[in-house]
Amino acid sequence: MSDSDFTGQPGPAATSLGPVQRAAADAVDRAAITADLLAFCAIPSLTGSEGPARDHLARRLEAGGFGVHAWDADPVALAADPAFPGMEVPRTALPLVAGTLRGARPGKRLLLVAHTDVVPAGEPASWTTPAFVPESRDGRVFGRGACDMKGGLVAALEAMRAVSRSPGPDGLAGEVILLGVASEEDGGAGTFAAIRAGYVGDAAVIPEPTRLDVVTVSAGAITFRLAVPGRAAHASTRREGVSALDNLELLHAALRADETARNAAEMRPEMRALGLPYATIIGTVRGGEWASSLPDRVVAEGRYGVRAGQTAAGAEAELRAAIKAACDADPWLRDHPATLEIWGGRFSSCEVPAGHPLPMGLAATAAAVTGRRPSLVGVPYGSDMRLLINEGHTPCVLFGPGDVRVAHAADEHVALDEVEACARTLAAWIVGELAPG
Repeated sequence: MSDSDFTGQPGPAATSLGPVQRAAADAVDRAAITADLLAFCAIPSLTGSEGPARDHLARRLEAGGFGVHAWDADPVALAADPAFPGMEVPRTALPLVAGTLRGARPGKRLLLVAHTDVVPAGEPASWTTPAFVPESRDGRVFGRGACDMKGGLVAALEAMRAVSRSPGPDGLAGEVILLGVASEEDGGAGTFAAIRAGYVGDAAVIPEPTRLDVVTVSAGAITFRLAVPGRAAHASTRREGVSALDNLELLHAALRADETARNAAEMRPEMRALGLPYATIIGTVRGGEWASSLPDRVVAEGRYGVRAGQTAAGAEAELRAAIKAACDADPWLRDHPATLEIWGGRFSSCEVPAGHPLPMGLAATAAAVTGRRPSLVGVPYGSDMRLLINEGHTPCVLFGPGDVRVAHAADEHVALDEVEACARTLAAWIVGELAPG
């Protein structure tokens, strides 16, 4: 699929909608959005347990009159694919659903892709109200997943329903598909499965929380496990041993220096604006067996950023080089080097050129619907966007309601005004692409 095959909306100067687009935007139902969002947030669809959320979405798609295909992909079979993106939560099935609104005439295929899984709620006492007893108050819906990303899922669902009402299938050329996917939070196996099942298209929008800006560049991340050796000794004679914890401190300092250098080398303005687009952290440390013994082994797990324009494999090579250089520079680690394992989700980076018709057209439509032109931005984290671009060869952007700073947090929430604005924008954009006359 080349850029020239995708017409997009008019460029930055566009400030108004055609009557058919306006009718689709106006067909969005705020009450339906609120009811659906509360219902979805009441389903505790933790990563690995998305079946009930998938089934609920399938029922809502059927009620909307869409063609529905619900299936369970086999993660074991998919894992044999060399491009499999990894997985951190054990599972035997990937629950997926596709709802299709097909026009009366042939044309382009548009995808709206939303993940149904959410992260654990954390400490219950940190929530004002229970995480899976969602509540609407002060114009917001509170609950685990409200922001990441059931608000976006509901916006996409309501956009599809609005387009089905006006102009309806007879007014469309082509089709739009809403994909509900599992396992985004731990690598993206659900979207990978959908791509391998043939769900690719001419353009895709993932309504992840972006505060209604358009994400064109996304960094990525890999997860690592670092086993650092030492030599045990009694605490009273610690100079006779080598502390694995001290060795970890040395390697941690090397990772900090590597982080500084990698971020300083970034020239893309969208990424430089983030301050620290490629973060390295150590999140867990385990080691030692006795309080008065020098630890002879420490295991640390962490996250290493994937630079824009870089694959997960390329980032792994940089990480391995940084650890090797640090070990080679230390007399003891040179002969007893740390071992490095890459595990879990592998998030490569991805990018759609800022001048591509997809982000330009979507931004122009959003400006016409909301009165505010979105910024074209980069983000420092990975998402399923990279799978659609890199594996599905489908131009893709992120555009959705909510602020990522409250995703995964206690009292997670999303503003209903943003969910509605997203739905209205997506409805107008779909019509602009599939009913341009």
